[in-house]
Amino acid sequence: MPYKEREIKKKYYSIGEVSDQLNLNTSLIRYWESEFEVLNPKKNKKGLRKYKDKDIETLKKIHSLLKNDGFTIEGAKKHFKSKVLNEENKIISELESIKKKLIELKTKI
Repeated sequence: MPYKEREIKKKYYSIGEVSDQLNLNTSLIRYWESEFEVLNPKKNKKGLRKYKDKDIETLKKIHSLLKNDGFTIEGAKKHFKSKVLNEENKIISELESIKKKLIELKTKI
């Protein structure tokens, strides 16, 4: 069987790789990290940033909000905070529903 070419996807990317991929300065990426709590890449033992795909998507969203949608830094922060709160409320609601179902099942046993 011939070898099939496939794209090898990395688990982590350096700040330089992310900078090249998104065409953003590394200093801007570091600045956004200091401003946005949702952007918090892991660091290795040497202190070098390790970005996951999720971090790259967050950077793309931040860039879009600031450059395309005209948000200020503060406005973009509020956007992310409200999104996080909505997700948390949804999870809490789902957990309460599961708890209710478990209590119902327990009473039937």
